[in-house]
Amino acid sequence: MSVEKHANLRRSILTSREREVVRMTAEGNSARKIASLLGLSVKTVEAHRFNLMRKLDIHNKAQLVTYAVQNKIVTVPTEA
Repeated sequence: MSVEKHANLRRSILTSREREVVRMTAEGNSARKIASLLGLSVKTVEAHRFNLMRKLDIHNKAQLVTYAVQNKIVTVPTEA
C-alpha cells in the first residue's frame, strides 16, 4: 500500500468531529477554547483528542500538528 493511500485510510477512520478537533488543536487552540467554540465540555474534547491520537498512533501534540500539516488538515502560512 502506498504511503498516500495509507494516510487516506487513516484519515478516513477519524470522525468528522475528531478531524475538527485535530484542526483546531493544530491551529493552537486549547481544549477549553475548542470546547467553547464547539459547544462541548472540555472532557468531551479531551476524549476526542485521546481517541484520535490512539487511532493514529500519535503520542504528543507535536506529532498531531505534523499529522495535520502532512494531511492538509491545516496549512502553514507562507511569508509574503
